[in-house]
Amino acid sequence: MERWGIELEKEYFKFSAAHFLIFPDGSAERLHGHNYRVSVELEAGLSEHGLVIDFIMVKPVIRELLEELDERWLVPGEHPALVCEPRGDGTTEVRYEDRTYTAPSNGILVLPINNTSSENLATWIGRELRRRLEDRFPDVEINRMRLAVEETAGQRGIYYFDRDPEV
Repeated sequence: MERWGIELEKEYFKFSAAHFLIFPDGSAERLHGHNYRVSVELEAGLSEHGLVIDFIMVKPVIRELLEELDERWLVPGEHPALVCEPRGDGTTEVRYEDRTYTAPSNGILVLPINNTSSENLATWIGRELRRRLEDRFPDVEINRMRLAVEETAGQRGIYYFDRDPEV
């Protein structure tokens, strides 16, 4: 079986964001930030022009997605013990156990994840990227994807997508 793919790892595939991780025992890190880096591998069939998908078409979609995360506080909207409520004055209150934070609402991004681990960020970014690429380029069917979110050098969470794992 033959397969084709492209890999993208650009200096500008990055975003800076704040978060805190909540551990299984209920303890949590202090609020802190990372300069995240993202890399993507896509597999799809070759077009009649010999391309999986043109790099020039993919790069802006990735960059647009990462810009939405950049310079934000990433909050896990699906964590059962974390509460995130807009206050009506342009601020949002985030509560977890005995902690209460208040920040400008436009600086907070509540994601549909249960924790802000690099694995969950990779999953959300990977699924969203796949959705956006398929919406914009309906002739391209992504068969496999590997998307990594590196929070510090040599430490990353990875999302894998495989349309047909039996092949």
